[in-house]
Amino acid sequence: MIRSYEKELMDLAGNNPELLAGDLRNLRILNRYLNGSRSVVTALSHVLRRAPLQNVSLLDVGTGSADIPATVLAWAKRRNIAAKIVGIEAESITARIAAQRSANLSDIEIIQADAGAPPFSPGSFDFVVASQFLHHFSEAKIIELLKQWAKLARCGIVISDLVRHPVAYHGIRLLTKLTTRNIMTLTDAPLSVRRAFTFKEWRELLCQTDIGLVQMFSVFPFRMAAVVSLGGRR
Repeated sequence: MIRSYEKELMDLAGNNPELLAGDLRNLRILNRYLNGSRSVVTALSHVLRRAPLQNVSLLDVGTGSADIPATVLAWAKRRNIAAKIVGIEAESITARIAAQRSANLSDIEIIQADAGAPPFSPGSFDFVVASQFLHHFSEAKIIELLKQWAKLARCGIVISDLVRHPVAYHGIRLLTKLTTRNIMTLTDAPLSVRRAFTFKEWRELLCQTDIGLVQMFSVFPFRMAAVVSLGGRR
């Protein structure tokens, strides 16, 4: 299965608000039950075991409806880690939904902003997190984004994303057909798998950035987590 460069419906302008909200709801469910959230926590757990921090700041790029920040915050609290998380989202409807869902979580702030031009000074965060986000871009753009985010992060970049595989593609097609009628989810969920990279391709791509040590983890089913360590510039 070769990589697809077809745009996902979510990435197009002028989406119906109800359709988009329904898709975001489905994505939260998929992240919960197909280990999208666990993938991020796996990577963070690994890096913080090696270099423990009692206070940690994170920038979640392309935060969607902010389910990943909420999961990370709950995980951090269970481990007595004080976490402050900023989620940025370019799409206005999605950013509003994220802000509404995070309204009662004082340690999460949502800002409408472009992940390609984050409005922050160099070294503003310990970690930049990109979950199920990078597969939306070309290889060249991914490298550009990672190099840009490396300027914002003091410690590292945490990446979680899909792994392209025929079983993953056909599996998510079947699962979504059985569980939703949302056309955006039905279209984008399998297309996301086709837009993703194989585990080997992910490793090669991340190493091409030449910004730090790359450590990768396989997460069931058909996901990968990675940490690009930046040398602890706290």
